[in-house]
Amino acid sequence: MPQQQHHRWMAQALRLARRGLYSAHPNPRVGCVIVRDGVMLGAGWHEYTGGPHAEVNAIASAEIPTGADFYVTLEPCSHHGRTPPCVDALIAARAARVIVAMQDPNPEVGGRGLEQLRASGIEVITGVLESEARQLNRGFIKRMQRQLPFVSIKMALSLDGRSALANGVSQWITGEQARRDVQFLRAQASAILSSAQTVLDDDPKLNLRLTKRDLNQARQARQPIRVLVDARLRLSGHEKVFSSAGDIWIYTCSNDADRKRRLRELGAQVIEIAVTEAGQVSLVAMLQDLAARGINEVHTECGRRLAGALIEHRLADQMMLYLAPHLLGDQARGGFDLGELTAMDQRKTCRICDIRQIGEDLRLTLNLEQD
Repeated sequence: MPQQQHHRWMAQALRLARRGLYSAHPNPRVGCVIVRDGVMLGAGWHEYTGGPHAEVNAIASAEIPTGADFYVTLEPCSHHGRTPPCVDALIAARAARVIVAMQDPNPEVGGRGLEQLRASGIEVITGVLESEARQLNRGFIKRMQRQLPFVSIKMALSLDGRSALANGVSQWITGEQARRDVQFLRAQASAILSSAQTVLDDDPKLNLRLTKRDLNQARQARQPIRVLVDARLRLSGHEKVFSSAGDIWIYTCSNDADRKRRLRELGAQVIEIAVTEAGQVSLVAMLQDLAARGINEVHTECGRRLAGALIEHRLADQMMLYLAPHLLGDQARGGFDLGELTAMDQRKTCRICDIRQIGEDLRLTLNLEQD
């Protein structure tokens, strides 16, 4: 089959995989298309944890004859988890070929699924639209390979790079359409990260306000975990974030038992984490702990100090900057606290991946260089 046809059907499988963008967490987003003689016979995707995988849904979607080609965006699983191995289902379906976008980074799979298919006489082709598949599951891949989540920093800025007035007022720099766009970023994330200082300054709820209809989902929209960095446990529990539905994880290095008990009584999970020499929460240890708890993608909405620290310690992978057509002047607060840079080679370099207009504002997507 010409490579063009492989690309065509894998692109369709990727479109299906994206239907799990907001719901598959903490599992990867996977799509599957079944083709024979140039005709699509069945299709499916993985919708939610514990539910059938993409390959099983595709097989169940129609009567599949033997000798069909299976296009899957991620290597079929070969181990028993909450569901049986998908490799067994493909072998039972007597597939002629399995075309896979990328190998599973999960060490429990790691190529063994492909080996089992080949051992059963099924032809396997890999690497079709691999870069697109990797982008779709960037958080899952990073968690599996580096035991860290993918971290994206969202920041609203004026045209002169200011995130708030000198008195701390920041609502609202951007327009309503940009703020709604941020809701979709929240929905995609496993967790929303902020700081105690931001909660005290802005009193946000940090919750998802989109419905399953907004997200084109059959199931109720999932609330991402709210993760708060509160080294000294300054939060009282009266802030709005505690009054909205959803889990709250507070990372601290305080040993104040009374404050911990008060926050836990409000339903928050208080997690003691390693402390830095400066007496702050270790961001590396926190992110490692989040990954160990199954967090793939962290969407960060915070002030300049935490944002700057994530960049300074090379823990941020991406920035989503919303630029509003306003000027706030040089007395307003900057977007990122990176300390004083005294030489140009100390600057932090980004790569612009996308620019688009959202209402009256511009949204810039930038990848941060990690080397």
